[in-house]
Amino acid sequence: MDFFNVSVLHGDTSAVEVNTSEASTGGGHDAYYNNAILPTIFGIICFLGIMGNCMVIYTILKKTKCRAKQTVPDIFIFNLSIVDLLFLVGMPFLIHQLMGNGSWCFGATMCTVITALDSNSQIVSTYILTVMTLDRYLATVHPIRFNHVRTPCVATAVIVLVWTLSLLTTIPVWMYAGLMPLPGDLVGCALLLPDPSTNIYWFTLYQFVLAFALPLLIICVVFLKILKHMATSVAPLPPRSLRVRTKKVTRTAVAICLAFFICWAPYYILQLVHVGVQNPSPAFSYAYNIAISMGYINSCINPFLYIVLSDTFKRQLIVAMRPVHRKFRVNPTSTTEGSVSLRLTTDRPQQDQSSRELLPANMADH
Repeated sequence: MDFFNVSVLHGDTSAVEVNTSEASTGGGHDAYYNNAILPTIFGIICFLGIMGNCMVIYTILKKTKCRAKQTVPDIFIFNLSIVDLLFLVGMPFLIHQLMGNGSWCFGATMCTVITALDSNSQIVSTYILTVMTLDRYLATVHPIRFNHVRTPCVATAVIVLVWTLSLLTTIPVWMYAGLMPLPGDLVGCALLLPDPSTNIYWFTLYQFVLAFALPLLIICVVFLKILKHMATSVAPLPPRSLRVRTKKVTRTAVAICLAFFICWAPYYILQLVHVGVQNPSPAFSYAYNIAISMGYINSCINPFLYIVLSDTFKRQLIVAMRPVHRKFRVNPTSTTEGSVSLRLTTDRPQQDQSSRELLPANMADH
């Protein structure tokens, strides 16, 4: 979401000039809206999103630390959470701008970094969702044929490629993000394109195609092929447990992709509309703010989608967040002729019964 527009951080230069002036000259209602209502909404979204994504990242790291096998979906979800977290990091700057009538006081370097980080995070998340969809296609349509391709090593290489492509895509943001003069000896942060009259149009179209339209087209085509395969397939199926797990993971991927494009479609539509609107009305500005809020909400709701839709992730989260209990357990290899050797180990509650069964009958009663 590029952020420096509507007194925000969003790479749309034309919106900055109009909306910051409105913020500085608007009535009491507009001042209350920009200085109280929006910052409160964005603050709640930021807090919930950062907490949720930190939980996801911690859960997957804890699983890996415990030497559990890291799956391909784990790698994609982990990186998507990292991207969402980086995206939400920019929200405090957005809130500061809203409360300061669009002014920026963090310097030119931070302006470039935060703007580029915001734009890059949005594009990376779109590309990761596209790769996740392709992975679901291979897992559902070709579960055996391409099993050697769906490995953690290949998934990691793909993620590196996605980040590289995204950085290349955001080169214009790195080049042109900078400080813009505002009334009252203030400065704002925006994209300072060389020829705004034409560059804004091409940049908006460029961003719309690469960050939204093209990935959406690929995702829709791939999911249609998956649905067609599931409806018409008569080929031998993999074991039932694998089919069930594939179905659940596919359902989660579909929900994440739908949430992303539902949340971001209004923003991109309004971006295109804004190209042809010289003087946005207050209603347009309110709608634009709602669209920006929906984009940030998407990064906030993803962790909760994982928890609601994935039983496996839910169990992993419970295990990761539960305090570790230390219990005495019998070491059966050292039990000889009635003598029992106890050792201190870290056990989960479900292991208690199995540990008890290892005790000799005369000790189990105690």
